[in-house]
Amino acid sequence: MSQGARYSSTTSITLADGVRIERLTPPSRLFGANGLRTGADNRIYVAQVAGSTISAIDITTGDIETISAKGGDIVAPDDIAFDPDGNIIATEYLDARVSVRGKDGRSRVLRDDLPGANGITVHQGRLFVNECRPGGRLMELPLDGSAPKVLQDNLIMPNAMEVGPDGLLYYPVMGTNDIWRIDPDGGEPERVVGDLGVPDSVKFDPQGFIVSTQVHTGEVLRINPRTGERALLAQLNSGLDNCTFVGDRLFVSNFCGEITEILAGGQTRALLEGGLLWPLDLAVTPEGVLYVADGTFFYVLRAGKLHTVASLFSPNTPGYIRGFTVVGPGEFVGTTSSGQVTFFQPGADAEPQVVAEGFDQLYGLVATANRTVVTAELGTGRVLSIRASGEVEVLASGLSAPMGVAFGPDGSVLVSESGGGRVVSIGGGGVDTVVDGLESPQGILLRGNELIILDVGLKALIGVDLETKVRRTLAANLPVGAPDGVVAKPLNASPPFSGPMGPFAGLAAGPDGTVYLSADAEGSVMALTIGA
Repeated sequence: MSQGARYSSTTSITLADGVRIERLTPPSRLFGANGLRTGADNRIYVAQVAGSTISAIDITTGDIETISAKGGDIVAPDDIAFDPDGNIIATEYLDARVSVRGKDGRSRVLRDDLPGANGITVHQGRLFVNECRPGGRLMELPLDGSAPKVLQDNLIMPNAMEVGPDGLLYYPVMGTNDIWRIDPDGGEPERVVGDLGVPDSVKFDPQGFIVSTQVHTGEVLRINPRTGERALLAQLNSGLDNCTFVGDRLFVSNFCGEITEILAGGQTRALLEGGLLWPLDLAVTPEGVLYVADGTFFYVLRAGKLHTVASLFSPNTPGYIRGFTVVGPGEFVGTTSSGQVTFFQPGADAEPQVVAEGFDQLYGLVATANRTVVTAELGTGRVLSIRASGEVEVLASGLSAPMGVAFGPDGSVLVSESGGGRVVSIGGGGVDTVVDGLESPQGILLRGNELIILDVGLKALIGVDLETKVRRTLAANLPVGAPDGVVAKPLNASPPFSGPMGPFAGLAAGPDGTVYLSADAEGSVMALTIGA
């Protein structure tokens, strides 16, 4: 792939005889896009929470360079700034840290006791950070790592901020839907403007006006800091995260990885097209319509394009969906990263129905005709049966990181034990090994009498005949899991948005036998046609 990509491999995908593969969506170039900051080299530096990556984009050529890679010292960077020496300072939102990455590539932790550390800015050599959480603090952090000076506390989710031309520090507060300012040396905060579209960034244009992205409404606003008067610069999709100027050119980010330049007259230009953060699980309706769970977003694939049908910012949202399946026309049941099992109808007026909650990292699931759900609880190593009434039964325990779930031809429950390198069967006789010798199996499904297994460790799609036990590799060198040599570090919870954000490369089968695959390493969805 030209101009840089989030995933690359020196080996091509290899297929068994009779197997064909097609990418239904293009690979993503970023792991989403969060904080933006313009460097001294006039490149845009992009923080990517989901991929634990910082990249730099050349706005002329579109070339992308990885500055801090997945598996490195910096985990889940949400916002970034530069100190006077050109070193990158990053807030690590999920790890309560602020770290400094030197121009020599070495990193050091400045603080590790700032839960929800997010918004960050440097002004005249002084570093300011806030915590995007209920009860969050706004503070100055000495660069020597000594105790912070708290300017304000008990904020409800402040976010990306900047010092204005008047020398005051301006910051949005998402939970109260307004923008505030305060003297960096302390004093009483002052509300600048309210009743916005959930502002999550504040920057200043060359004329000294506030520019702010609105995560809920997708608006990009220009606001007079003296009067609060606002003007709409552009209307984009929800999920906007941050903005930055390169000279007088304005660029904004979206959680999906899209970087958009805002032009005059409300016009826009895509510097970087958006894509999938993962993806996670997949499901197909009886009519052959494919749905994709991507954490923050829930998509349907139509005419070769992804269309958002639900997100963390839409009404009646189920939240961060990880595993899911179809249970009726327009209705799904899913597991959320917050530990819930939820029935939901995206786009409808009905509120999601939470039938059970309080679980530790739910992943794949299947549902019976009477709406009983069987799901894998990775955090406890259990497999659970949950009735629509909420009654929970433990089918198995003591498994090592169970993830994918399917029903076997005899009605038994099949589960991929990603930590144990096997697929097991759970029935009246207990837990039995069905397939071993795997590395890290995740998504599984039954196609006729053949069990299809997506092993992200082997980077292979494997078929096993459950009668003859004959095993075949259907596809190898797939763009799934972590890149070779990379050990991805856990992405912790980010309440109230999400629980732990672990990956899950799911599988689904269409009514015509097509197998759909989550290529989570490169951020695409693939379709495989498998011959006899």
